[in-house]
Amino acid sequence: MKNTVAGVDYRFTDSQLLLEALTHKSAGSVNNERLEFLGDSVLSLVITGRLFELRPDAREGDLSRMRARLVRGVTLADLALGLGLGKNIRLGEGEWKRGGSRRASILADTLEALLGAIYLDGGYAQCQRVITELFDPLIDKLPSCEELKDAKTRLQEWLQARARPLPVYT
Repeated sequence: MKNTVAGVDYRFTDSQLLLEALTHKSAGSVNNERLEFLGDSVLSLVITGRLFELRPDAREGDLSRMRARLVRGVTLADLALGLGLGKNIRLGEGEWKRGGSRRASILADTLEALLGAIYLDGGYAQCQRVITELFDPLIDKLPSCEELKDAKTRLQEWLQARARPLPVYT
């Protein structure tokens, strides 16, 4: 078993952790679901820290929206696709035939599992380094805080700023 994944600057000491991170549940009982759970939390923590550090003037709500944009499934899937992670995922035959290695949810989950495996194998500092290398370019390209607000929030803020009544939703 190899000890690295192309595009990710990390070499595993325990190649079994890497294998587990790349194994979808369709491929067997030893799979990446638990690592995905761990990776999701570590990713959120590291991204929260980076945003707190890099955006000292941002308010809590803005930081939350920025973090949500970065750790959402579509962002993770795009990043995984760009890394070529799909070609490394171990899938069961049925999932493979259905194109599972290109499915956004599987790509995103596998990236989270990979981060969880890095955390277990190399510790927090190594995982933080990898996440920072992968996500800092995305942080630099984030839209403005105003653009990150959903349409409902923008409408309500516009109405409130003009002392107009809020809409009634049905």
